[in-house]
Amino acid sequence: MKFSHSIQFNAVPEWSSHYISYSNLKKAIYQLEQQINRSGQANTTDPEHSPLLSHDSIDDPDKLFTRKLNDELDKICSFYRLKELEILGEVEDTLQEVAEYEAEYAVGEEDEDGEGLQRQRLWATARRESKIRSFFNPDKRKRPSTLGSGKAGPAREEEEYDDESDEDDNEQGPLTRSTSSLGRRGSRRGSLPVREQSSNEQANLTESQRGLKASGVFSEYADETFQALYDEGITLKKRLIGLYVNICELRSFIQLNETGFSKVLKKYDKILDRKLKSAYVQEKVKPAQPFQPSTFAALDDHLRRVEQAYASIVTKGDVDTARQELRLHLREHVVWERNTVWREMIGIERKAQAANLGLRNTMLGRETDPKKARLQGDAEEGTSRIVSLPIGKYRLPKFLFSSSFWMLSAIIATFVTLLIVPTMERPEQQNCLALVVFVSLLWATEAIPLFVTSLLVPFFCIVLQIVREDAKPNRRLTSKEAAGYVFASMWTPVIMLLLGGFTIAAALSKYNIAKMMATFVLSKAGTKPSTVLFTSMAVATFASMWISNVAAPVLCFSIIQPILRNLPSDSNMAKALLLGIALASNIGGAASPIASPQNLIALQNMEPQPGWGTWFFIALPVCIVSLILVWLLLVVTFQPGKNTVIVPIRQIKEKFTGYQWFICITTLITIGLWCVSHQLEGVFGDMGVIAIIPIVLFFGTGILTKEDFNNFLWTIIILAAGGLALGKAVNSSGLLKTIALSITEGVAGVSLYGVTCIFAGLIAVVATFISHTVAALIVLPLVREVGASMADPHPNLLVMSSVLMASAAMGLPTSGFPNMTAIMMEDPQTGQRYLQVRHFITRGIPATALAYVVIVTLGYGIMLAAGM
Repeated sequence: MKFSHSIQFNAVPEWSSHYISYSNLKKAIYQLEQQINRSGQANTTDPEHSPLLSHDSIDDPDKLFTRKLNDELDKICSFYRLKELEILGEVEDTLQEVAEYEAEYAVGEEDEDGEGLQRQRLWATARRESKIRSFFNPDKRKRPSTLGSGKAGPAREEEEYDDESDEDDNEQGPLTRSTSSLGRRGSRRGSLPVREQSSNEQANLTESQRGLKASGVFSEYADETFQALYDEGITLKKRLIGLYVNICELRSFIQLNETGFSKVLKKYDKILDRKLKSAYVQEKVKPAQPFQPSTFAALDDHLRRVEQAYASIVTKGDVDTARQELRLHLREHVVWERNTVWREMIGIERKAQAANLGLRNTMLGRETDPKKARLQGDAEEGTSRIVSLPIGKYRLPKFLFSSSFWMLSAIIATFVTLLIVPTMERPEQQNCLALVVFVSLLWATEAIPLFVTSLLVPFFCIVLQIVREDAKPNRRLTSKEAAGYVFASMWTPVIMLLLGGFTIAAALSKYNIAKMMATFVLSKAGTKPSTVLFTSMAVATFASMWISNVAAPVLCFSIIQPILRNLPSDSNMAKALLLGIALASNIGGAASPIASPQNLIALQNMEPQPGWGTWFFIALPVCIVSLILVWLLLVVTFQPGKNTVIVPIRQIKEKFTGYQWFICITTLITIGLWCVSHQLEGVFGDMGVIAIIPIVLFFGTGILTKEDFNNFLWTIIILAAGGLALGKAVNSSGLLKTIALSITEGVAGVSLYGVTCIFAGLIAVVATFISHTVAALIVLPLVREVGASMADPHPNLLVMSSVLMASAAMGLPTSGFPNMTAIMMEDPQTGQRYLQVRHFITRGIPATALAYVVIVTLGYGIMLAAGM
């Protein structure tokens, strides 16, 4: 949890305005950063744009920030002194009353004349009689108290009455009244004259009169004196609980503010590259009264005294039990007091979720206007609609009237039609064709989630008996045989390779290794806009190779935040940076086999599978040249160097820990083994087996936990597994070979280079409009079969060129996760998005065309040289 949220949640609600203004100090840091950089920009470009602040203040931001910190420190110290006098003064008063209470009304200790034993018996008798009377006479349970503030009288008796029967029966019950109400104490001295008067009257009575009035006097004695004694014990207990809570809150007040000063100074030093934290903490914070060690020791001492007093009254001197009870009361108090703050934080979270839900409801045609939906029936009204039929009115789900439902209905109708209408000679091929069209349409339209569609593949492969036996191609497998065949095809070494890539990416991200490496490179880029742009794109490409092109843009966008904060909202440099990182991440998705799922699908469709060395030999030159061309495109179209001053990225100066060294060494060893996997087939058999090494070492040593394992992109894994099963089924049924022969006949007069250009262009168009992974799932098996059926077969070359082009399809905001992440980036000051759809169309489509040219020229030549 961020500290700005933590201080809101842990602060005492009534004291919230007296804590350190952490959020305001963070805003001041960002404003100082902008003023410093804009001052430098104004001095280098136009003197008329000089900042409003004096140059002395700009040259020494420590003075400005120290002044704000001093104001916060004075506020905190002043409030603490007042609360300390109030709370600790009340502690002394209460402890003095506890001492008087023990001295005057000690029970259970028999003195010389037996008065203590007699008092103890009278105490027990009074309590029993009070409970009996309370049970048989309910009106007595609401009798007025004479203990309010030491003043007895009709007015006071009519105003105040308490029903504390539950608390009286259980002295260890939870605190149910506010701390202010616990401050009222009963007057012992108001009850003593009653006791003395009763003794004098009894002394003047005769024995008979004394016997006649004994029960009445005793009842009055029990009802007044001993009930007052008991009530006062309960009151002191409650006051001690309240004091314990207040002292603990005062300690928390000190700790939160001390942590706040440390964190905000650390952020200040990091963002402005200063060294103010150490000096300010030692010279200002530590010597201040609330943060002195003696202050904390004094609070601990008062807590011990309260615990001892509580033990003497409630737990018969058992301090450990008293401490446990007081901590339980403190916990209940914190839960109750923080409940409002917690609800507010949950409310903010739910509002964010409601915004996303509202967008989806709008897409589904649901009612989102709160004025049109009732509070109680919002869920029902928002997801259903009343339809009038000849037989009556019925409430039907609104999903039935949405465009998604009708689209799904049309796809299902197409599926059923293809199953019924004969189109192929063999039934398994016809069923397989219907399944391919059905799954492809679902993937393309996303009428249902992609991974759910993948789970339909094994289901229909088995139910429709699509799979044929490999040894005897004409024999269809039974459902029992097909189940084992299909599910075996879903878990292959490629899936293990994908899990190994996820494991390496999780370790590099969790321990900030990727961020440290990225900031190291970006810190060397300087302040020239074109150089910073190219370096950022290069870092994004490299990061995509190892932590996937899903995590890489998120990492790079977080690193360049200091640059974006100090650029105008309409700056072309900001647009070029964001778009450049997105396009570079797409290109980097082809740079290594684990950079994206489509690469693993390509490996599954290549025979023999190329090693990592061969992949790097082909992909790296293509990616580097494409990256340079896209960078030149952005520089020419955006011209980011005009009136732009870049804030240099500062390197993270933390030293590598033992865990980080272990992760780096393990990662390098794993990558090295992947590169020479063909030479080690006799040992490991497949690259998927090598992927087990980082999984075991990182999870076995506790570097990664089961939560990290659960956070893997399992939807991607299911999607890839479903695609592998579909490819296996299409191949086994013979449908793929039939389609490939038809296409081969159509391109009979076309050369290998022409076929490469055709399929690269086809997959570029498909991947631009749908997911890169889905495009690879649909097209790559067909490409492989066409390549194998040609007179001069080169299936691996066609598959490799197609998968490189799949990653380079980036013409729309929906063309890959990096583009979707980039278009959602907003300027925090204006709330406006940096990029619009037109930026992707005007730069993304030309970038895709440039990558296409590189792949079908340079890439084609390198693939021929590699023997594909």
